[in-house]
Amino acid sequence: MSRRVSLPAADDLFRPTADPAVDAAPQTAAATESRSATRKTPSGRVRHDEKMTVYITSEELLEIEHARLALRHQLGVAVDRGRLVREAVALVLADFDAHGDDSVIVRRLRGE
Repeated sequence: MSRRVSLPAADDLFRPTADPAVDAAPQTAAATESRSATRKTPSGRVRHDEKMTVYITSEELLEIEHARLALRHQLGVAVDRGRLVREAVALVLADFDAHGDDSVIVRRLRGE
């Protein structure tokens, strides 16, 4: 009996998660608008197919953790750090969509 571990093939690891037939379908204006509206809200507690690594300082991590604990302790809202960050990103992107050059993110990135 071999002691070698059987690992999955690259095709198994990098398989597409969406139906290619759906992705290839022509987009209607309603579908595009619906997707745009969906982007403005965070995904919440679902299985996420994509991952993005972001490096932050220890102080930023502590601020996120303090906010998470305050939400839980003071308001009874239990969230993990990932959901908290997704909510924050959704708020910033919605503000950018609504206000463009006058959005908070543009002002902060410009150093205003």
